[in-house]
Amino acid sequence: MLSYRHAFHAGNHADVLKHYLLTRLLTYFNQKDKPYWYIDTHAGAGCYQLDTGFAARNAEFAAGIARLWNRQDLPEGLAAYVNLIKSFNPDGQLRYYPGSPLVAKHCLRPEDKLRLFELHPTDFPLLEENMAGSGRQALLQKGDGFAGLKALLPPPTRRALTLIDPPYEMKDDYGRVVEAMEEALKRFATGVYAIWYPMLQRSDSQLLPEKLKQLPVKSWLHASLTVHRPRADGFGMHGSGLFILNPPWLLHDELQATLPILAKALAQDIGASFQLEQLAG
Repeated sequence: MLSYRHAFHAGNHADVLKHYLLTRLLTYFNQKDKPYWYIDTHAGAGCYQLDTGFAARNAEFAAGIARLWNRQDLPEGLAAYVNLIKSFNPDGQLRYYPGSPLVAKHCLRPEDKLRLFELHPTDFPLLEENMAGSGRQALLQKGDGFAGLKALLPPPTRRALTLIDPPYEMKDDYGRVVEAMEEALKRFATGVYAIWYPMLQRSDSQLLPEKLKQLPVKSWLHASLTVHRPRADGFGMHGSGLFILNPPWLLHDELQATLPILAKALAQDIGASFQLEQLAG
């Protein structure tokens, strides 16, 4: 049940899409003075070493963040994301890749708070180590993020971004995502929720965005990136998506410009493409 280790996939194409969008969402949050919470239901280990251990085995980062590493022609938002990753590699060599908790911590202001959940018995101590020094800004909990989310909503600040990106190694994760969103919207209808999902050749993955579109919100944004054609054997992840409930209204226009660049940069064959759709409230 807890076999998934994100270290095998750190810095891959899915991380690029997810963390680029995370930085943009937090940048929009920072445009208002009022503090907010960042909630991460599946925080992982927090940071990953790319040149040794799990990440080095498949070296998925080579077809992900490494393809953007030396680009000097990226638009402002994409360049800001790459520069954030570079801040964890001050010697200029790509050796470390931050997970979403450290990406968020880098973007948050002192008055903003992090609330992080991780259930894996090996990854949680690593998360504690990587978040050391955060003081009272960050609260870490070893537990089920789906269940823990209920107790946090609504946050005292009435402003929050929640990232939900389970490993989907359990088939019922897809259903739990939808159920968690239904419950969350009842408790905190104006929150911003970003749901990551893998693009797989299975109905659960393909139907998830359609189910999220049925949730009772006035606006949503769906961005997905395919990096290669689905494989003939039916296995493997050929892309990923992020479905955002109550998105910042300017984000769609930015993604119209940047998703084509990402699709071209991260393409592994002629099957690479992107999709961008929205419901504007």
